Amino acid sequence: MFELLTLVIALVALVLARKANNRSQELQARLAALEAGQPLAARTQPAAAPVPDAGVAADAPLAPDSQPADAESAAAGPMDGESVVAGGEPVAASVPSEPPLAPEPRPGFEERIGTRWVVWVGGLTLALGGFFLVRYSIEQGLLGPGVRVLLGGLFALALLGAGEWTRRKEDISDLRALPIANIPAILTAAGTAVAFATVYASYALYDFLAPASAFILLGLVALGTMAAALLHGPALAGLGVVAGFVTPLLVSSETPDYWALYIYLAVVTAASFGLARIRLWRWLAVTTIVLAFLWTLPGLGEGASTLAPLAFHVIAGFALAALLVVCNLLFGPSFEDGRIEPVSSASLAAPLLAAALIVVSNGHADGAMIVFALLVGATLAVAWRAAAAAAAVGAAAVLVALVFLSWVVRSTPELLVLSGGPLPGIDIDPIAGPVTTHLITAAIFAIGFGVAGVLAQGRSVSAKVPVIFAAAGVFTPLALLVALYARIAQLDRSIPFAILAVLLAAAYGAATEWLSKRDTRPGLAISTALFATGTLGALALALTFALEKGWLTIALALMAAGTAWISLQRPIPFLRWLAAILAGIVVLRAGWEPRIVGDAVGTTPIFNWLLWGYGVPALSFWIASFWLRRRGDDAPLRMMESAAILFTVLLAFLQIRHAVNGGDVYRDSAGLVEVALQVCVSLAMAIGLERLRRRSGSIVHNVAAILLAVYAALASIGGLLLFENPMLWWSGEIGGLLLNQLLLGYAAPALLALLLSYAAAGLRRPAYANSFAALALVMGLAYVTLQIRRLYHGPALWRGVTTDAEQYAYSLAWLGCGVMLLGAGVLFNSQRARLASAVVIGLTVVKAFLIDMSTLTGVYRALSFIGLGLVLVAIGWLYQRILFRKRAQTSAATREP
Repeated sequence: MFELLTLVIALVALVLARKANNRSQELQARLAALEAGQPLAARTQPAAAPVPDAGVAADAPLAPDSQPADAESAAAGPMDGESVVAGGEPVAASVPSEPPLAPEPRPGFEERIGTRWVVWVGGLTLALGGFFLVRYSIEQGLLGPGVRVLLGGLFALALLGAGEWTRRKEDISDLRALPIANIPAILTAAGTAVAFATVYASYALYDFLAPASAFILLGLVALGTMAAALLHGPALAGLGVVAGFVTPLLVSSETPDYWALYIYLAVVTAASFGLARIRLWRWLAVTTIVLAFLWTLPGLGEGASTLAPLAFHVIAGFALAALLVVCNLLFGPSFEDGRIEPVSSASLAAPLLAAALIVVSNGHADGAMIVFALLVGATLAVAWRAAAAAAAVGAAAVLVALVFLSWVVRSTPELLVLSGGPLPGIDIDPIAGPVTTHLITAAIFAIGFGVAGVLAQGRSVSAKVPVIFAAAGVFTPLALLVALYARIAQLDRSIPFAILAVLLAAAYGAATEWLSKRDTRPGLAISTALFATGTLGALALALTFALEKGWLTIALALMAAGTAWISLQRPIPFLRWLAAILAGIVVLRAGWEPRIVGDAVGTTPIFNWLLWGYGVPALSFWIASFWLRRRGDDAPLRMMESAAILFTVLLAFLQIRHAVNGGDVYRDSAGLVEVALQVCVSLAMAIGLERLRRRSGSIVHNVAAILLAVYAALASIGGLLLFENPMLWWSGEIGGLLLNQLLLGYAAPALLALLLSYAAAGLRRPAYANSFAALALVMGLAYVTLQIRRLYHGPALWRGVTTDAEQYAYSLAWLGCGVMLLGAGVLFNSQRARLASAVVIGLTVVKAFLIDMSTLTGVYRALSFIGLGLVLVAIGWLYQRILFRKRAQTSAATREP
């Protein structure tokens, strides 16, 4: 174990040291050039992306508040390609008066071997040599455990001494400008690795050290490694921070002491943040943030015994980050005013997330809630003073909402599966126990975020910072109000919560009015729109709280329409997307429970909860799409139009199912009447959308019209003509002699399909309109046939024998339809009607020769053929004497001069 650990740590140390060499060599060359008085060649930087607004600029890395004291930092300048900063203010880089010198030639293969690779291999060889020497002594029994540990310690001290001696020697002999490998850093890294392995072997392999002693020594080695990084570069810093956070994993105890653990981690975190601040190493700060957060997880779930140590851990981490990492705050680096810096925000968001996990794991205990509230308040205060950490405010708002949501779900998990109303088993006093603490905390959070969101306007030169504060100030109070309503009122009607929602709406309205009167500043328009949206949201919640369950769907739909109207007054793209998102939420809500209010939908046809749950949202979405279209055609508009059409179709279809099935919209079968009504509604909507898309030109209206028409065609053929055909299957009795289901199931679809074909004529391809004209013809013939069947067979069309009189009636009726179509074609000069007439008469001729000739007997057979012959002769005369004669005269008149 000892040998393997020594080898692994040595390899890691050498790899990290190698990465530092390139940076060190560049700094040495730049320092030599400065000392020689030569101008430095500017680094080649990638072209920056264009920034639309200086106030909404992209995040940039940390910048030092003053020039680094040591030579390496002075030569390196700002981190990650930033502008040079002097005294906390950015200054423009001066243009050299002389052209830059040509770049030095890159070292050749021989120079690389002699100056670099030999050193790296030498460092690895040292570590391996020590490893093999110890292994040989163990195999030969030459050295005991105590001597091995002693020799390991001496070897580590020798490497550390050699590293320090070579570093001083380089300073004295002025060799640092040469492009050589960093020998001191490699020797020091190997020495710290051997020291770390020696201490661990003394504890884990030979039991020479107690857990506490091993813990302290390993921590000292890690801290010493990070301290050495000030002289030897980032490789030792990475080795030290990893060793510091890994040490508690290597030292185990039967009774873990969380206080000792988190005090030690606080020391390591402070050293790591301090080193990151001094040398401006962002990667070191990010690594420390991640490792410190991960060490929160072992203490979760241990009960109240770990609450105090965990609280200390997150508070200490938050305080150290605020002191040393957050830009423009206390000892943090300087940064351009108004810009959001990701590391600064993440350094505060990570302890906040840890505190939220502590609250959840401890069952929302009062102590955990107090710690979480303190960190949230501190986040607002820090972000108020340092805009670089403003993104942490958004994270705090989301975490507050999630914490209260987990409190609701934990206390009443039935809310995840029930649609609302009083629940069995709820305490008599809903404001008992931790509820009071949550009420007080929620009030503090709502006031804090809301006030900060209003007062933050105009305090920054960037638009992002005030918008984040405003969004948090609107979202947090609304989320808290919903959570408290769900926990205390159990989603049932509550006038007190409705009053609170109205008061919140009044507060948002006052903020909107006050901000709209202020001078134009970065982000003010968006923030004003956010508070106006919050006003609509609070009013929608008031309506939800005051009325019966199910009104939340209506309230959200009305809120979407209100947001669309606000976007018309203030053309902010965010508001258009917000309206579309609200519409999407309503759609998801309807998908979760199509009846909106469950079993309470009622049994009254038309005037039931479906009318309100789908009718009001559909009307709201149509109005919202009309307002959104005034500002152009984009994705939010199309989403809103899709929601409007969807809710209109669902309203019609669900009302049909509700009326036909006695209020049961979940019935797994459909009859002739239901399918017929759905087909008629689909065709009627398709006709309306065809008319509408002429004016709007919307692709949504275009696609929806096609989808509804195709659905109607498939339902007509598959449903009405096949599966629900009363002549083929037993599907109930057909009541009424003339006014019956056949009129609704076949005649009405035929008429609507014909109207759709005329509505699409000239707008779509001829095949599309002709297809629905053919569908109208088929449905019309089906109606005539089934109606004759009803006259001869009574209500039950599927049983009985077909007589000669019935068979003759079919032929006569079909022939009459053909004649009527021909007359309409001649009267209105419609070629489509004349072609339809030819099809019907052709079918009649086919029926006469294939069916009537073999089945009819006596006078009916004679009358069938006589009548058919007379009609055909009359049709021929009509075409010769009237139709084509008129065309011939017209053609002759046009040819005359």
